[in-house]
Amino acid sequence: IDLLPDLADDFLLTAAKESPSKTLKQLLSPHFPKRFVEVVVSRWAGDKRPVGQIPQKTLREISARFKAWKMKPGGTEGYRTAEVTIGGVDTNELSSKTMESHKVPGLYFIGEVVDVTGWLGGYNFQWAWSSAWCAAQFV
Repeated sequence: IDLLPDLADDFLLTAAKESPSKTLKQLLSPHFPKRFVEVVVSRWAGDKRPVGQIPQKTLREISARFKAWKMKPGGTEGYRTAEVTIGGVDTNELSSKTMESHKVPGLYFIGEVVDVTGWLGGYNFQWAWSSAWCAAQFV
């Protein structure tokens, strides 16, 4: 997943040249929630040095992680405890007729990935099926 689609693949190298005294936290904070930035920086960089002092190889590696984020679910509790999720892709960012992203043509979102919440009792399943059918008409 490209977490920063509006930025170039080597965005941290560019930032290190333009603002060498800024830290990774400062550079990433406009793009992500504060807690996410804190965790990522502590795990991937482990220090508070300005980006101008971080080796280019390290900056390339960190940039690559943001541009090709890999996610592996840790498990599930099963259907016994399954309920609706909240949040997701804002419906204002999608075509209501095709489920296509306004920002990225050819990218479609359906089901619980979209910020649509229904009551328990099958409404969310219906949304998932209906939004999938809608998108499938245009894919």
